[in-house]
Amino acid sequence: MGTSASATSQAAPFAPTHQADHQGNGMAEHRRSLQSVNIHNSKTKSIITNKVAPVVITNNCREEFQIHDKIQSSNYSMGRISDLLPEHYLVLGEFFMVQDIYNRADVLNTTKSHGAPNFRKVKGNYPLFGMGQPSLNGFKQVLQRLQIDGCEEVVFICVREEPVVFFRSDGDFIPYTPRGRENLHENLHDLDRELSAEQIELSIRKELCDFAKLSENMFYVYNDIEHFKDEPQQVQILSEEDIHVTEEVYKRPLFSQPLHRYYRLPLPMEGAPLEKTFDAFVNILRVTPNLSLMRDSSRPLPALLFSCQVGVGRTNLGLILGAIVFHHLQGASESPRQEIQKSEHKLDFQVIELLISHLPKGQQVLDEVDDAIAMCSEMHNIKDAVFENKLKLEGIGEDYQIQGKSTKAYFLQRTLQSLERYVYLLVFNAYLHDQYPQAFPQSFSQWLCMNAWIYRLLACMDSSELSAPASLITDGIRVLVSSKFLATDLLSTAKEMKVANFRRVSKMALYGMAQPNSEALAVVMSYLTDQRRGHSTILWLNLQEELVLEANGQMFTPREPGSLEQPIPVCVQHPQKLQEMELTLKHDILRCEKWLGVITEQDKQMRMFKTCHTIEELFVHQKSVHPGLSYQRIPLSDCCAPKEEVFDQLLEAMKSSLAEDPNCAFIFNCHDGKDRTTAAMVIATLTLWHINGFPECEEDEFVSVPNAKYTKGEFEVVMQVVRVLPEGHRVKREVDIALDVVSETMTPMHYHLREIIISTYRQIKMAKSEADAQWLRLRSLQYLERYIYLILFNCYLHLEKKDSWRRSFSQWMSQVAARAGVYAILNHLGFSEFENPDDSLMARLRFRQLI
Repeated sequence: MGTSASATSQAAPFAPTHQADHQGNGMAEHRRSLQSVNIHNSKTKSIITNKVAPVVITNNCREEFQIHDKIQSSNYSMGRISDLLPEHYLVLGEFFMVQDIYNRADVLNTTKSHGAPNFRKVKGNYPLFGMGQPSLNGFKQVLQRLQIDGCEEVVFICVREEPVVFFRSDGDFIPYTPRGRENLHENLHDLDRELSAEQIELSIRKELCDFAKLSENMFYVYNDIEHFKDEPQQVQILSEEDIHVTEEVYKRPLFSQPLHRYYRLPLPMEGAPLEKTFDAFVNILRVTPNLSLMRDSSRPLPALLFSCQVGVGRTNLGLILGAIVFHHLQGASESPRQEIQKSEHKLDFQVIELLISHLPKGQQVLDEVDDAIAMCSEMHNIKDAVFENKLKLEGIGEDYQIQGKSTKAYFLQRTLQSLERYVYLLVFNAYLHDQYPQAFPQSFSQWLCMNAWIYRLLACMDSSELSAPASLITDGIRVLVSSKFLATDLLSTAKEMKVANFRRVSKMALYGMAQPNSEALAVVMSYLTDQRRGHSTILWLNLQEELVLEANGQMFTPREPGSLEQPIPVCVQHPQKLQEMELTLKHDILRCEKWLGVITEQDKQMRMFKTCHTIEELFVHQKSVHPGLSYQRIPLSDCCAPKEEVFDQLLEAMKSSLAEDPNCAFIFNCHDGKDRTTAAMVIATLTLWHINGFPECEEDEFVSVPNAKYTKGEFEVVMQVVRVLPEGHRVKREVDIALDVVSETMTPMHYHLREIIISTYRQIKMAKSEADAQWLRLRSLQYLERYIYLILFNCYLHLEKKDSWRRSFSQWMSQVAARAGVYAILNHLGFSEFENPDDSLMARLRFRQLI
């Protein structure tokens, strides 16, 4: 018959249902429907009403269509800010529309003169501009201003991640943003990862039009959220043309300026952008000929204009990125050096020192970033932010709550976020040095995967270097926890050997245990050197990356009061630094001469320590008794894959010891003799097999339990790696045998480095809270990654054996495995059999290192 047309859809994609009765007379609803689609009477010959929807027949009888315009109000939620204010519909099911910019935000007072709040040009001669959020007319004024200043080509980049819509008002369109009732001053972030800000804005506009049709073409907005004087305000919405989304505001004026370009590059409020955001920025450089290193140098550089809400934090980050790019295009600013005053604060962080020492042209990379920061520092300085947050963290006395967090946790997070932002600017500049001259054959994400050592290094951005460990103990912020509390003696060896979980790999001189005190150390050494075992050469490898001391004959380690079982890693470049920190802690504890809080196997107690020794001192004493004893500290992270350098250190230590004595015995310990000790024992087992020969491998036994392939480690991502490796199935089978052999030494623990992967993942469904579920997800991914690294290490041992492993595992991973795509696989790590790995940030190398 005719064409059935729908003027509006009936369901809002975000809003939860709200049960409200908006039933009325059918004819009245049809009249409202006709009014809402504005059908001109001159075109209408007749209207036939029915129970479904009105049918419209045009004058020339050539068109007939049916209007389905009934809006289900029950699909939308209603609410109010307070009992004194009216109830009205809520955007996306829960949010109020609030005017985006408040008067005090324009610190530079440029809205009237330039069209936007905090409009400014950076110091120097680069055509680099920043501003806050303008209205539609304000944006036109900004473009006119730039044109007057001689900017022929403008690349405008909006760095807002939150949705913004613009309401018609007095010949202009004014920006508003959805905000929650609990914090009307703060914009929304991370609304929906699957939808872009533009898509969310379109959904909001659709909802607003529906709300207006349900409320006599009016909708409530808020301009004054301080005093709520004359609030809320009513805005009239007759059609979608009364509401603009960001793209319409910024793109439409560009039609009169063919050399201008607009992009949306969402930047985070805090911390460093995601790799994909850097990729998007690089794509802007790729598609803009005048931003290429091959550009026509006779043409002026394009103006880069960045804008966020107020024009401070995210705009500042965008300006710094722009300044770094211009530096690569044109060199240092022609402005006098005294005009660009650098921050007086030197960021003395180990992660920066390590990064600069490892990066090609490291010092140049740092100087260029510092110059860019100084050029863009009129309203915000990233380096100062790091320093100031660190200063506040160190000055915390009494702890209280800020935004639902303790003062310490709040400023620790702020310090780490600002530090992360600065460090990623260094990394991005290093990327530009490598890739800009080649016209970006690799994206930033791909380049980082090829240089995955950077991710490992960035894991050093932790709390360990933000406060002096000694003062944390003596000031009572952290507590000393006894090894007996941490190391449950599941193997029942403490009675005989004086240390928990002592064990040996069958037919091999490989031993593992928890952390021994001086008494246990003497017992173990006597056991290993007696007539029955007769080990004359012993290499003892301590795997703890946390601080450890013996005090009054007991072993203690510092822990956070709320996370007693979680080690506090101390990120150091050399183990010697760790030993120096333990020595400082020892002296401070003895010097303080006061009662300190400790956690023993029974309860919390207060103790004053009269004797205190570092681990190094314990082994120095034992070496005087047993000259064949050697001791090394190789810090290993708990429950996750060892760093490539750890594999190198373990292999080199074993090679050196075996060169001196082929019958050398190896002993490994961590805090409880379980996770890290087991991982190192597997690495040692594989190494000894490659040196002395592999045992006969039996055929894989048939396992008849459900989902046995997962217990056997046959996950899709594991098999993806196996397919890439030469003789991958054999390499994996050898690792599995080593895991089984080591696991046999600890049967009462019910702990197997391979089987724990799927058992941990299955616990996610039974988690009591979302936080517990995320913790289990992270653990299962870390276990999975560790298993893959053991397979990679065994492959390395096979392939490099002919050269006696002169090339280190670290070098092999970057020079061989990375080119084969191994890091790309690890950067999308997950259980694809059960879920989409990309749904979790933990699938990324970056977030597994930093969490």
